Amino acid sequence: MSMAERLGLCLLHRFDPERAHGLSIRALNMGLAPLPGPVTSPRLATALAGLSLPNPVGLAAGYDKNAEALAPLSRAGFGFIEVGAATPRPQPGNPRPRLFRLTQDRAVINRFGFNNQGMQAIGERLARRPADAVIGLNLGANKDSADRAGDFARVLTHCGAHLDFATVNVSSPNTERLRDLQGRAALSALLSGVMAARDALARPIPVFLKIAPDLNGDELAEIAEVATASGVAAIIATNTTLSRDGLTSADRDQAGGLSGAPLFEKSTRVLAQLSRLTGGTLPLIGVGGIGSPEQAYAKIRAGASAVQLYSAMVYQGMSLVPRIAHGLDDLLARDGFSNVADAVGTGTGDWL
Repeated sequence: MSMAERLGLCLLHRFDPERAHGLSIRALNMGLAPLPGPVTSPRLATALAGLSLPNPVGLAAGYDKNAEALAPLSRAGFGFIEVGAATPRPQPGNPRPRLFRLTQDRAVINRFGFNNQGMQAIGERLARRPADAVIGLNLGANKDSADRAGDFARVLTHCGAHLDFATVNVSSPNTERLRDLQGRAALSALLSGVMAARDALARPIPVFLKIAPDLNGDELAEIAEVATASGVAAIIATNTTLSRDGLTSADRDQAGGLSGAPLFEKSTRVLAQLSRLTGGTLPLIGVGGIGSPEQAYAKIRAGASAVQLYSAMVYQGMSLVPRIAHGLDDLLARDGFSNVADAVGTGTGDWL
């Protein structure tokens, strides 16, 4: 991390976390963050659900909720970018404060509640997206919707022409009863509607499913079965957790979803379980607590074909992205892998 980036992070941390989040988006658009351009190599080049990625290190949903920084993010070193979550109608989300830094734990708690500007505004920005990046949208439901399952399909229908992939997000803990949609019957019906909307697009795109870490073995088995039967192209494991085990920071008891370093082991165990349940037939994307090349590599060896980052950038800055990509390249070379795909799942047993 450069001295300028270190000073910038120190400055941002003087602000309320949500204000700092907004300022970081503005800084990106003003060219004040390190933007190394594409990071790739023959070892890092990744095929995922029909997509060609320069590297397997992606941006998780939640950072650029409204697709406001697509151009600079496409030059930040990510192999792919996920924006959103987007809902059909704009919504303010939950009352503030709703974002908390747990600095001692290198973690974040949020209870945003799908605050976003709605699919109309987000779709207009996606229509002007950089053509040379891989960009997806996290689909959400309005809190007061009478048909939450239908909301996911509506957003995909509206924005799908401008996307490379879409993610069905039934795993946020901050919208009441949203996680109930992870049950077999509800999830099957929801995905049926989303896949019908996908098939109606002029250019059908892969659909991913994002799940929570707070699921038992039987629930994971159900999700794997329904996802496979529904034609989902990949599962993203995992979203934030409701667990508070081992935290020491002052805000540890705030309501909301916990992300960051404490989530790493829990989310990686879920990832490995899914890898075993699917037998490696369904691509997995590992997210939760990644803050180093070694942790990205551990997710890949646990069964992930690609990974996503977000919370660690709060503490390590945007330069973390190329640092992880280059470090992952070095780890693959060290262990004799000619491509990242050859390392996927080679350490699954370590997490079961």
